[in-house]
Amino acid sequence: MSHDTIAINQRMDKFDGHHSVWLFGYGSLIYKADFPFIERRPASIANWTRRFWQGSHDHRGTEAAPGRVVTLVHAAGAVCDGMAYLITPQVFAHLDHREKNGYLRLATDITFDDATTTEGLVYIATADNAAFLGPASEYDIAVHIAASHGPSGPNRDYLMELAQALRAMGKDDPHVFAIEAFLGSL
Repeated sequence: MSHDTIAINQRMDKFDGHHSVWLFGYGSLIYKADFPFIERRPASIANWTRRFWQGSHDHRGTEAAPGRVVTLVHAAGAVCDGMAYLITPQVFAHLDHREKNGYLRLATDITFDDATTTEGLVYIATADNAAFLGPASEYDIAVHIAASHGPSGPNRDYLMELAQALRAMGKDDPHVFAIEAFLGSL
């Protein structure tokens, strides 16, 4: 699959006719909401874990030297913490462009911190997209991130802002925090 997923996402009709939809963010969407939203709430999704396994050709790296950003990987029993935004379908055009580098809109159950749930959507870059870099050790990911820079700035900033946002929410993510620790020693 191409890493430009705009056209694929525009065909997703699961939420057609809805006046509003909950969007789950687990990476830069936690700390960089550059779109209008009606409400924002801490939330989580089950059976997924956050991993720096996706290449970024358009934000934190270049076509020749992609950076590393997060995606979700299925993991039975895991819980991924993040931020949910109540948005209108008009925001999809902006989000589809922002997340065009291999991410697909998928329906998911979202659990809020008060234990209530709803169906919403999440953007996930699956292993079959052209920008997927796949697993590596946290140390190797840190080395990669340290050397990467793109139109949205240094890849390092993405990692550091994500780690800071997770701490501010009181959430633990051993993968993110291990990469952050290695990056600090480089």
